[in-house]
Amino acid sequence: MRELSIVGCGDIGRRVAGACLAQGDRVMGWVRTAVSLERLESLGIHARQVDLDNPVAQIPEVEGQWLFYFAPPPSSGRQDLRVARLIQGLQNTGSPSRVVYLSTTGVYGDCHGEWVDENRPPNPLADRAWRRLDAEDRWRAWSQATGGELVILRVAGIYGPGKLPTRRLQAGQPLVSEQDSPITNHIHSLDLVQICLAAMQRGRSGEVYNVSDGHPGSMTGYFNQVADFLGLSRPPIIAREEAQQQLSPGMLSYLRESRRLSNRKMLRELGVFLSYPTLAEGLPACLTADA
Repeated sequence: MRELSIVGCGDIGRRVAGACLAQGDRVMGWVRTAVSLERLESLGIHARQVDLDNPVAQIPEVEGQWLFYFAPPPSSGRQDLRVARLIQGLQNTGSPSRVVYLSTTGVYGDCHGEWVDENRPPNPLADRAWRRLDAEDRWRAWSQATGGELVILRVAGIYGPGKLPTRRLQAGQPLVSEQDSPITNHIHSLDLVQICLAAMQRGRSGEVYNVSDGHPGSMTGYFNQVADFLGLSRPPIIAREEAQQQLSPGMLSYLRESRRLSNRKMLRELGVFLSYPTLAEGLPACLTADA
């Protein structure tokens, strides 16, 4: 039986917590709000309320534990001060022996549709990706200073139960044509849970792993396939020039980045078998009762 802490218990954190409990581990989930605390405890998961936006937040004892860090970065700026405050607090409470940090493939920036493996240098464009890269660097500095083991997962777009763009499709928000659309990458949330567990158990310390299903496609093609599956209308198509006026800044930032992610290292070194390697297999699992 191992002692584990999970910082950030949203959908993925709750699923990882449940899987760890099922294999006999002792799990403590960290959440920011009282509502999230109550929800975790209702699921039988021990929880602590820790607000990493608070400069004087009380950091729980994690000496020698395994720690998953799933919490999102702050919503603005280019630094992740939440990670900074946690690492600073660990100086007083003791450090975990091993950390798995959930980052984003957005740190690679625009790769013009080229295939990307873990050897490609980061080149973030969006501030949200800079914040993730800042967190990666802070965890690396922590690992070098303490000897604690670190595995970084750079995760593609997550879809799964409760994680489909249903509202956007229902609202009829437009997109550019498939020919003008960037290449994007995805991973099913249920596969991501298994990958997180494998990374903690078998990932090599100091390594980065791209996490995707290995089947990239156009962004608009993804929305079209989801719409067809849900029986909804496909998004209206607009020209790229119109997109500059009609799409949100967030969506426009995604349109500026195109890459194809290689997941070979993940499959080879983590020894995972993807249950949902394509959307055709993954979409039905988004609606199953036990998902």
